[in-house]
Amino acid sequence: MLDILLSSLGQLFTLSHLMFMVLGVLVGLVVGIIPGLGGIAGMSLLLPFLYGMDPTVALGMLMGLVAVIPTGDTFASVLLGIPGSSASQATVIDGFSLAKRGQAARALSSAFLSSMIGGLIGAVVLTGFILIARPLVLSFSSSELFMLTLLGLSMVAVLSGRDLFKGLAACGLGLLVGAIGMAPATGEFRMNFGLDYLYDGLPLVVVGLGIFALPEIIDLLVKRGAIAEEPCQLGEGWRSGIQDVGKQRGLVARCAGIGSLVGTIPGLAGSVVDWLTYGHAVHSAKDKSQFGKGDIRGVIAPESANNACACGAMVPTLLFGVPGSGTAAVFLGGLLLLGLQPGVGMIETHLDLTYTIIWSLALANILGAALCLMLARPVASLTRVPFAILAPLITVLIMFAAFQATRATGDLIALGAVGVLGVLFKQANWSRPAFLIGFVLAPGAEGYFYQAVQFQGTDAFMRPGVIIIGAMIFAAMFIPMLKAFLLKRRALAASDTETAEPVTPPTLGVIDMVLFALLIGIAVVGWMDISDLTTLGGIMPRLAIAILGISCLLEILRCTLKRPQWQHQAMRRESLWLVGFFGLVGTMVYVGFITAATIFCLVFLLLVARTKPWVAAGMSLGVTVFLVAMAEFLTLTYPGGLMDPLLFG
Repeated sequence: MLDILLSSLGQLFTLSHLMFMVLGVLVGLVVGIIPGLGGIAGMSLLLPFLYGMDPTVALGMLMGLVAVIPTGDTFASVLLGIPGSSASQATVIDGFSLAKRGQAARALSSAFLSSMIGGLIGAVVLTGFILIARPLVLSFSSSELFMLTLLGLSMVAVLSGRDLFKGLAACGLGLLVGAIGMAPATGEFRMNFGLDYLYDGLPLVVVGLGIFALPEIIDLLVKRGAIAEEPCQLGEGWRSGIQDVGKQRGLVARCAGIGSLVGTIPGLAGSVVDWLTYGHAVHSAKDKSQFGKGDIRGVIAPESANNACACGAMVPTLLFGVPGSGTAAVFLGGLLLLGLQPGVGMIETHLDLTYTIIWSLALANILGAALCLMLARPVASLTRVPFAILAPLITVLIMFAAFQATRATGDLIALGAVGVLGVLFKQANWSRPAFLIGFVLAPGAEGYFYQAVQFQGTDAFMRPGVIIIGAMIFAAMFIPMLKAFLLKRRALAASDTETAEPVTPPTLGVIDMVLFALLIGIAVVGWMDISDLTTLGGIMPRLAIAILGISCLLEILRCTLKRPQWQHQAMRRESLWLVGFFGLVGTMVYVGFITAATIFCLVFLLLVARTKPWVAAGMSLGVTVFLVAMAEFLTLTYPGGLMDPLLFG
């Protein structure tokens, strides 16, 4: 064990590992600075570059990104008053208040230092969990692993909030999309509709970028003209912030511990832990008068916890293959792209890689905090860059990333198609992580089920481990329902008092109705397509269609009985951006990928972002150089069209 620990530590300081980790850290900082993008979109951007990479180096890059996003999003929370991600919502309350009092530097230095310490504590906790859980995980067979994939799917109930049926429908759709292609048990092809592109199923990279990154870019373009609308000043107090962390070292340790433990529970993760620890800071303080007005403890507590939470979230993902959040689901997909199977293999045959991940998390936290402190002033300037300037660059980057998946034009079309679904989900507030969890876990669930039945028959589902995990699934599925029922009863019982909380009816809008019709139509078409498959070959798509169809019908029934509150769901401007995206894809096919991308950036920067001509020309030229260089470096052949062969050979 000790020799593996030391060899992993030695691998950490190789030049290639350090270079790619720094790259991941830098990407994570940029993604964290831009409000709304978050870890899922950032992770999706890196996935295409994993093909052919050494797993050790690739994991260093991914860990660099995962570790620093909760650090980088502090800039937006403190300087702009906008949560950079769901994990930094509580930081806004006192961090932004301090910034308005001219103490942004104090808040930032406290946040960065406490984030670093929290991340290191989280890495230690992760190491301890692996030592403890190793014998347990090694005793698992295919049947327990199948149940664990079902446990991962049950996290949809947690992630869906009060819209359980919508979340289940999204998960069912993800399972169905994940079942496209060849059945692993029988070799039969499913739901390819005669398209060669679908014979191997949809690539994870395309699905991840389409469901998260593209909708976020469109949303930022529609809602905000700039990342920051007003200039933000850092002020003074760097040393004071560091001293504050020293004075509150007990609070840092407690909140990091809470963050690590909460992170190990799938489904809770960052959106809960920052408020949990903020509440702890308030309750444990003797003087509570300054909370909400600029108390440094209100910054230290959530920032200590969210980095530790990111480390804790690796426990279920690595050891059990259960992603508890959208970011963990994309990371799980990254492991599969690298040929690594989470679970037993990560501590039996790839224990060195597992420890490399832990060491990388620890080092990336230190690097991220140091870079944030050094680059605070230029990064603060970056927050004043209008998002319209970054949008064409990020759009070209995700199209390049999607095209990397199979190097076919179908990647770009599939990106747009999944992007339409992602925009519809986002506008109607349907759970996109639920869709991605279903997509990622579908192949594993089907494979483990097939192995369990083949090797153990019906005894596979009578094992003690299977029964215990089954009870956990039951609890995960029905506790939210029971909680909602109890809350409703409490509200009804108190309905004649002034303290009664109003019962919130379900919401319904035009996009909801479009989604109901679309999903039920997909279920019908899918069922017709798989009607002639064998029982074993069609079990997964049939299960997915059952979940999808029944969930949609139950949600429709719920809306019929509960008198839903009509909700305005805007889609007009989003539709225009989507039409523009497909227009860009068509131009790339007809004119050429590089030529179209260059012209798109130039025109967008001049007409939409209204930059100076020399700035637009320089950035467009940079895009051209990047695409040409990547084509040479990766031996990549873009769609040529009419112009690319003439201009670029």
